[in-house]
Amino acid sequence: MKPIPRGYIVPSAAFCLPTSCVEAYVTPEGRPRAGDVMYGRIDTLAHHRELENRSGRIHRLTSSTAGLFVYGNRYATDAFEALVPDEQLDYVDLVARSGVIGRVQVRNSRVGMPTTVKVLGQVVDRDGRPVNTLDHSLVAPQGSVKKQPRSKLILVVGTSMNSGKSTAAVAITWALSTMGHTVRASKVTGTASLKDILHMNDAGAAVYNDFTYFGHPSTYMLDEGEVLRIFNDLDLKYANNPRNFWVVEIADGVLQRETAMLLSSPDVRSRIHRLVLCATDAFGAIGGLHILEDTYGLFPDAISGIVASSPLGIRELSNYTKVPAFDAAGPNLKALSEIILGSPA
Repeated sequence: MKPIPRGYIVPSAAFCLPTSCVEAYVTPEGRPRAGDVMYGRIDTLAHHRELENRSGRIHRLTSSTAGLFVYGNRYATDAFEALVPDEQLDYVDLVARSGVIGRVQVRNSRVGMPTTVKVLGQVVDRDGRPVNTLDHSLVAPQGSVKKQPRSKLILVVGTSMNSGKSTAAVAITWALSTMGHTVRASKVTGTASLKDILHMNDAGAAVYNDFTYFGHPSTYMLDEGEVLRIFNDLDLKYANNPRNFWVVEIADGVLQRETAMLLSSPDVRSRIHRLVLCATDAFGAIGGLHILEDTYGLFPDAISGIVASSPLGIRELSNYTKVPAFDAAGPNLKALSEIILGSPA
């Protein structure tokens, strides 16, 4: 075992990891697993030039930055699809600013090549056991019985990555908090990034969390049972008070694998109090409305996202649907109150 020199960064992908279990690093053996924690240095700077630490601070990377990195998969239509490699590698790709590493499978041609990390070794604890974030969940198993009534679920979905879901979730959290309601906020799927849930906290969420609280650096390629467990355990732990609201964002678009798993589940559909669909443009929003109705039997209560920041986009939408739209980038309290509560603020 070799000691890890001071000065390394602990990224947000290792949010749940106690620093006390980081003792040393060894030559990695066996097939890598999602959640395995590696010690390494930045080798070649390319697409990602920053690293988000476990407190949310953004570090500027250099070609010698040392840190802990976490193996994980990633699904990002605007960037990369990446998977945990089948074998131990000396060099891997940094596939998310949160410190997730893997091997890029496909890349959006509008982004650069991935930043690469030289793997120096696998992190072990004082007993020499390999460290994996999945062994350090912050959310204990919650059972299966959901007492009724429960917190009102405001579910935010989108047509794609970067359609405006996080901004909409923040606007809803702000509106409810401003009206005096207690809000708890979660992001159930995606790739580790503290930014989204920290913004929900900034907007007034009393409690905020995501899948990294379970030790997952990403939810891409998890089996359906685990995806639903994340949703249900967050529901059981944080959404018990019927006077509260639970604002939940699901990453990516309604066509994506894990999003489809959640929307297909009666556990999720039966919990929805209000459903918000986010889209980048009117045509995408109309397609999203059809997919939600035809595939899942769901009817959104509101449309938001990038399209709703454009008066022309809203005008185009109004020719095809009567579903109200709200601009999350410049939220109107009265309009949001009528959508969420059914009455003006």
